[in-house]
Amino acid sequence: MSVTRVGVVGGGLAGISAALALVDAGVNVTLFERRPQLGGLTSSIERDGLSFDNGQHVFLGCCTAYQALLERLGASEQVYLQPRLDMPVLSPRGISSSIARTRLPAPLHLASSLARYRHLSIRDRIHLVRAVVAIRRLDLSDPTLDTLSFGDWLRQHGQSQRSIDRLWNLIIQPTLNVTADQSSLALAAQVFRVGFLERSNGADVGWSIVPLATLHGTNAERSLGNAGVEVRLNSSVTSVVPSSNGEITVRTGDEDLAFAAVIVSTAPRVAEMLGAIPRERDLGERLGASPIVNIHFVLDRKVSDLSMAACLDSPIEFFFDRTDASGVTSGQCLVISLSAADKYIGVGTSELVPKFFEALCELLPRARDAELLSAVVTREHAATFRATPGIESLRPSSTTAVSGLFLAGAWCATGWPATMEGAVRSGNEAAAKVMSLISSTDSGDAPHRERATS
Repeated sequence: MSVTRVGVVGGGLAGISAALALVDAGVNVTLFERRPQLGGLTSSIERDGLSFDNGQHVFLGCCTAYQALLERLGASEQVYLQPRLDMPVLSPRGISSSIARTRLPAPLHLASSLARYRHLSIRDRIHLVRAVVAIRRLDLSDPTLDTLSFGDWLRQHGQSQRSIDRLWNLIIQPTLNVTADQSSLALAAQVFRVGFLERSNGADVGWSIVPLATLHGTNAERSLGNAGVEVRLNSSVTSVVPSSNGEITVRTGDEDLAFAAVIVSTAPRVAEMLGAIPRERDLGERLGASPIVNIHFVLDRKVSDLSMAACLDSPIEFFFDRTDASGVTSGQCLVISLSAADKYIGVGTSELVPKFFEALCELLPRARDAELLSAVVTREHAATFRATPGIESLRPSSTTAVSGLFLAGAWCATGWPATMEGAVRSGNEAAAKVMSLISSTDSGDAPHRERATS
């Protein structure tokens, strides 16, 4: 097969994955990224010599495509994956429990932990079995699941509002970035089936132990460069246009470049602006957006021995110890992670910092004796699409109406939520379709190319 030129627009996880898959298959790849670094929505900012991630991005043991990408980037040693799920759940009232697994096969691996889960009554714990059995029986390929609310479905299967608030939402809110009542049953069921019910290590939690700008940005730029990918940073693409000769032209402010195929791995609204999606579909608006807010506290002393914890009866949902990753050498750096943060996204730093520092002190009494050296708030207004009922019918395939033009991104129809795993899978899928197109072209069986509708 002769070397073929393929363009990738967007340097987030989907674009990085697609570019690596293509270059590893012998394709000549050019990657365009409008920002000065790779990584997309997984990034970091610098303040006073310290590094703060734009969100506490985690992955699970079931996220096999993402872990394979880390291996390809030579970054596997820069993340921590729990050897066994253990998620402490704290309350300012002094009640603590945990969601942890044993070595038993799924789903029995969680039975002991849930039987002792102090944040629910014995009655609620017993009723969990009914919902778990029902989730295992769902046909995830059934399109009607996407028309239903997960919260409503849970109530129909014996779950009290207390169970939803104090257990089910602990998983759904950070993974889908909406509450159980807002979420599509299809995506919620996928989370629990793949993460918790099919394999015992599926929900082991992992996170970066270096800044995300290093984990995904620096490592990706090095790996792509070493593999021969032409990485064009600070390169804004203005449009993607099919040509009469069957090529796809990528237009920047400086030049037009022709490719045999192009993968657009941007946000949906940007893909519409570039012409990769017909504007009349208004897909970016229909997919919606759900925000994430993180508050990073730098303290003069260590106030918690936990690496992470979920929280109840508190405005804090989760906190993580980011001391080493942030570069703090004396004291401690804790980050408060707020998913589905609609009510906080527009609140100013001057209000968020005292509110959440007081909440932190209620959870961790040792924090009252600590001095708050600094606080940084990071906001992602459109961190994910809104995983509400009906969303799966809107998510597009990686294939567009134009032969040779493909889409990638966590918002595409991967069957996964808007996670790092979903982004990587979408990039891999788009690359596989490009390779299939190239193979068919080389064999003389090229499909008819159409012009995009705009």
